[in-house]
Amino acid sequence: MPATKPTARSIIRSLEASRKKHLFITGSRGVGKSRLVQQLLPLLANGPVPGIATHVTPLVCVTLQDLSTGRSGIIGQATQSPLPGLGMQCAQDGFLSVGIPALQAAAEAPCAWAVLDELGYLEGGCAPFCASAEALLEAKRVLAVLRKQDTPFLNRLRSRDDVFLLDLDVPCSAVGCVVMASGLGRRFGGNKLLADFGGQPLIHRALTLAGSGLFAADITVTRHAAVQALCNALDRPVLLHREPNRSDTVRLGLTALLQQFPQLQACLFLPGDQPLFSAESLSSLLLLADPHAIWRASGNHGAGSPVLFGRDSFDELLHLTKGGGSEVLQRHPDAVHLLPCPDVELLDADTPAALAELEKSLSLF
Repeated sequence: MPATKPTARSIIRSLEASRKKHLFITGSRGVGKSRLVQQLLPLLANGPVPGIATHVTPLVCVTLQDLSTGRSGIIGQATQSPLPGLGMQCAQDGFLSVGIPALQAAAEAPCAWAVLDELGYLEGGCAPFCASAEALLEAKRVLAVLRKQDTPFLNRLRSRDDVFLLDLDVPCSAVGCVVMASGLGRRFGGNKLLADFGGQPLIHRALTLAGSGLFAADITVTRHAAVQALCNALDRPVLLHREPNRSDTVRLGLTALLQQFPQLQACLFLPGDQPLFSAESLSSLLLLADPHAIWRASGNHGAGSPVLFGRDSFDELLHLTKGGGSEVLQRHPDAVHLLPCPDVELLDADTPAALAELEKSLSLF
C-alpha cells in the first residue's frame, strides 16, 4: 500500500510539539512541496505572509518575486549545462534588487511568519542574499521549501537545530507498529476487542491505522484466536501467542518487526482498544519519530498511549520484566516528549459502559 501523505494540520501539530522554530519542506520535483505550502499558510497566519517565491521558465530563466509588492527579478539565466536541473547560472542583479529587499521587508513585517518558496543552488551564488536569508531566520519563523541539492548554503540551513525538516519523499522514518491485542478483558467481561463498535469489531479501527501505509512494517500480537482470524480475513500480519505478561506482547511484537525490517528506527505500540485515536494524530506522532527519543500521546489528564519508542529503547524493550514499556519510560524521563491530543482519542474501552460512552463520540471521527 502506498504511504499516506501527512496533512497540513498533522504537520503543524508535529511542528508545535517539536518546539522547533522553523518548518522546512524538501522533496523531489513534482512531489507537491509548493502545494503543501499553500495549504499550510492559512494555518500559520490570519493574513498574507511576506516573503519570496521563485518561478522557473524552462530553458529560459528563473525569476524571484516579492510576495508583498509583486516585484520580480531574474535570478537565473539558462545555460547549456548537460547536468539535469543545473541548466541555469546565477544572475545576482535579481537577488540584489528584489530578493534582498524582500527579505529585509519580511523581517520587519508584523506577521510572525515569512515564506521562502523555494531555495536551490542559485541562491548559493549570491552571498549577500544567503546572509539576508539567514538573518530572516533569526528575526521570524520561516516556512521554507528547499530543493534536494547538495550546496553549502542549503546544507547549512538543513542542519540548523531550530528547523523541523519534512522530506515529502519519506515523510515518516522507518517506523514499525505493534498493535497490542493480548488483553484478557477481565473488567469488560470478555474479549472486548471483538465487541461491536459502530458496526465493526472494536479492534478494527486500530488495524486500519496499522495498515494505513505509514509504517515500514506492522504486526498485531494477540492471545485470541478470534482476533487472529479477523486479522487473517483483513490480510493484516498477526502473531498468536500464549505468554502471560504484557512484556511478552512487547517483546514478541518488536522481535517480529526487527526480523522483517532490521533497520527500524522507531516502533509505535498501538492499543487495540482506543478506537477514537485518529489518523491525524497518528500522522503527527510519526512525523516526530526519532531514534533517540520517546514520544507519547497526551491529553489534559496526562500522558497516555500510544507510545512511539526510538531505536535507542529497543534493547530495553526486548528485555522487560513482567511490566510493559512503562519501565523504560520511568528509567528515561528526559527522553520522553508529549504530543497533545484530544482527550477522547486516548480513552479506552475497559468496560461495556465505557464502550457505550465512546460510541457516542463516534460521529465526530
